[in-house]
Amino acid sequence: MSHLIYHVEDDASIRELIQYALAGAGYEVMSFETAEEMLSAFSVRLPDLVILDIMLTGADGIEALKAIRTHYGCVGVKVVMLTAKASEVNKITGLDYGADDYITKPFSVLELIARIRAHLRSYAAPIKDGTIVAGGIKLNPAAHTVFSDDRPIELTGKEFELLYCLIKKTGGVVAREELVREIWGYEYFGDSRTVDIHIKNLRSKLGVNGDCIVSIRGVGYKLVVND
Repeated sequence: MSHLIYHVEDDASIRELIQYALAGAGYEVMSFETAEEMLSAFSVRLPDLVILDIMLTGADGIEALKAIRTHYGCVGVKVVMLTAKASEVNKITGLDYGADDYITKPFSVLELIARIRAHLRSYAAPIKDGTIVAGGIKLNPAAHTVFSDDRPIELTGKEFELLYCLIKKTGGVVAREELVREIWGYEYFGDSRTVDIHIKNLRSKLGVNGDCIVSIRGVGYKLVVND
């Protein structure tokens, strides 16, 4: 079964170009002119990846991104911002609200497809109730539950937040400093080894799936889903 991609673009010519290119690359594509149309489709079927323009008629791409990450609970859906707004502020805003990538116009269709392939290669699939599945790990942020190979896992609050941060960016490296900032906050002045200790405990509790958390020396950690 091919990956499903939702694409939002109010320029008809660009919308048709991207739809044709993605379909030719073997993806199932649903294109929308507005963010509202795209979000309505979420109640029918969750996509694996969303391509969002920022400047749209009605709700803009940032508003749509916020809805995907909060109201719809779809943290596992990959989101690529594709827009003419190339300022650093716009990029940071998109990434801060949970975008996985940011590509500016004019763009290369081949590069777009290459980046999409990279994002979908190690994919944490969202289930309709908000559960995120990454290999043998299942995490539901609303219910605050974690399963490893269908076995319930009891995690501390910090361990849960660590796993949540990693699973949201499955396949991508999360810097140690980012983990400290996200989980312990900007005012934390404790030992940086705290992250490493929590990761060690998390790996142990996940059992065989603990090996999915990979250390990137001098940088941080990433969660890898084996094919």
